[in-house]
Amino acid sequence: MFCLFAAMCRLRLKRKGAGAGRKQTKKAAKDPNKPKRPPSAFFVFMSEFREQFKKEHPNNKSVAVVGKAGGEKWKSMSDAEKAPFVARAEKKKEEYDKSILSYNKKLEGKNSEEDESDKSKSEVNDEEEEEEDEDDDE
Repeated sequence: MFCLFAAMCRLRLKRKGAGAGRKQTKKAAKDPNKPKRPPSAFFVFMSEFREQFKKEHPNNKSVAVVGKAGGEKWKSMSDAEKAPFVARAEKKKEEYDKSILSYNKKLEGKNSEEDESDKSKSEVNDEEEEEEDEDDDE
């Protein structure tokens, strides 16, 4: 019994020590202006279902119960019953696509301005000299 316990302790120590030498990379900061992804048809359904469930069960405090009930109801629904939720989800997806396109265009505009301003005058001059050297070689 003691040997088994000692072996388990050694394994834990090895696991802890294995990641000690790794460098942790930092995640890129999220842009607060970036549009949020649209909800799926199920989440559109759940937003309505939660309100209805709260009215029918005012004493319920469990999120898990609401989620399970919503999932079961969604699974039992036919495609015809799901259609209005699917249509709303598609409409929100189209709106998201438009907003993400405009967001990306704004980013491209900012990035091109930053690229030009980030270069120092010496870097710009170096690039011009390289181009002249290439022209001279031809």
